[in-house]
Amino acid sequence: MHHALTDPGDPPLRPLPDEVCDLLTALDAPPRLAAHLRAVHDVAWSLTAALSPHLPFDRAAVLYGAATHDIGKTVHVNELSGPGSAHERAGHELLLQRGVGPALARFARTHASWTLPDITIEDLLVSVADKIWKGKRVVDLEQKVVDHLVRATDQEPWQAFLTLDDVLSGLAANADDRLAFQARHPAA
Repeated sequence: MHHALTDPGDPPLRPLPDEVCDLLTALDAPPRLAAHLRAVHDVAWSLTAALSPHLPFDRAAVLYGAATHDIGKTVHVNELSGPGSAHERAGHELLLQRGVGPALARFARTHASWTLPDITIEDLLVSVADKIWKGKRVVDLEQKVVDHLVRATDQEPWQAFLTLDDVLSGLAANADDRLAFQARHPAA
């Protein structure tokens, strides 16, 4: 797992926060999970940097959420390479047990539940990062972010869409490199 946390990648990926690296090490996380969390965290870094001039949100929370959203896959390792949502609740509980506050632990539970009525812009941005890291575009999810942009900036909806689309198109361009980075690290 050390290699997944320190391999620079090509193009280089930002490192995870030290406390997340320590948590992954303590949990003996699979290397592929560490690589995945780095890729999503790196995308979230770029996404939040691009949107912060246009949209108010808690950037630190989004980055932490991106870095830990799949932590429950340390418990449900089979969901690293197959379908399943048991890791969402397990990750939330695991983070709470490890002393992470509810405001940050929630991302493990909400990253795939972006249709809930009480979802925040921070939850949406973690969800977008978890999709776009591999080049996946989800129209309904992106529309929710566009709606936030419209309210925050008074832009016309088409302008807000173009703002987001430009950012996501740029991030999707390196998806193959991130997928290759993740695949270089074993799931067990």
